[in-house]
Amino acid sequence: MMGSWKHCLFSVSLISALIFVFVYNTELWENKRFLRAALSNASLLAEACHQIFEGKVFYPTENALKTTLDEATCYEYMVQSHYVTETLSEEEAGFPLAYTVTIHKDFGTFERLFRAIYMPQNVYCVHLDQKATDAFKGAVKQLLSCFPNAFLASKKESVVYGGISRLQADLNCLEDLVASEVPWKYVINTCGQDFPLKTNREIVQYLKGFKGKNITPGVLPPDHAVGRTKYVHQELLDHKNSYVIKTTKLKTPPPHDMVIYFGTAYVALTRDFANFVLQDQLALDLLSWSKDTYSPDEHFWVTLNRIPGINHCSGCWGIAKLERLVGALRLQGRACWAINTPAFSGKYHAWCLNPRVTFLVNAAHSYAAHTVSAPASAWVHPLFTFDLLFLPFAYH
Repeated sequence: MMGSWKHCLFSVSLISALIFVFVYNTELWENKRFLRAALSNASLLAEACHQIFEGKVFYPTENALKTTLDEATCYEYMVQSHYVTETLSEEEAGFPLAYTVTIHKDFGTFERLFRAIYMPQNVYCVHLDQKATDAFKGAVKQLLSCFPNAFLASKKESVVYGGISRLQADLNCLEDLVASEVPWKYVINTCGQDFPLKTNREIVQYLKGFKGKNITPGVLPPDHAVGRTKYVHQELLDHKNSYVIKTTKLKTPPPHDMVIYFGTAYVALTRDFANFVLQDQLALDLLSWSKDTYSPDEHFWVTLNRIPGINHCSGCWGIAKLERLVGALRLQGRACWAINTPAFSGKYHAWCLNPRVTFLVNAAHSYAAHTVSAPASAWVHPLFTFDLLFLPFAYH
């Protein structure tokens, strides 16, 4: 009887061991398969970069990055899409960033942006336009569910280009980010068609140079912009279109005798200033006054930053300095993308990828976004991982 019991126990132990070995080897094979697939994509993107910097025309023949979670777990997706999952330096660990991302379409373009700016020590708030399709909303939610430091804005707007809703979308995310436990130093606002051309570490080093000041460059209103705050504007939104119209009604003067400045809607703000924007009565009154102006995001940040005595301003600059600082934040325009063209000329790619030009490029169409971000990914990601001996999620 004792022998039968020992034999049974031995058999159970042997079967358990065999099952463990089988499961372990299966998982190991799956991991290796995904790692091989992830690393093989680098050669395709490296070839694209070579052509671009040679000034040749780049014809994208396939998408090297996986853009679906439908048939993959979060782990598989992160491996195949080359996400960075470890903090790459002590400097970056000690200087976490926050991002707001305002999106309404083109999931693939947004996904490339998110992948490029993602770092585990940072925090990300994504504002989903209320008007976005259910399919788009579902895809974004599924993606963000894989990342504990990324989330959707708790309040959503139906965004109208040029209206107060665009600014409010950023403010909604800013409110959520201020409540975050991540001790971020600066918040950078982006849209879904942006793409970074500098590494996280380079951005951190650049922001450190401002020594706790905001980057909100601006000037007194040029002639073409005076009417934006002189007349009442209204957002119009229906099931087909959304736009802002100008009325003939004059606005009241700005609150508290504020001087209105104009600049860029894309800024980098300290956490202290973010709290000021959300809580101080000066900021709340300016926001209320701005609700019927045109493109208030282009005067709201810079006007608050230039209030005497607030001590957040990093200087008072002329037009030339303004243009340089705007360029340092974000480069827009047709220099970096070509509308409805069969191929994206290599000379424009090479110029846009010049590290001295900018750290965010705006590719306003999905085709242009793919042709910019594919080579930019291959160029930027090796720099992300320079300090690591081996990180299978990133390019080498």
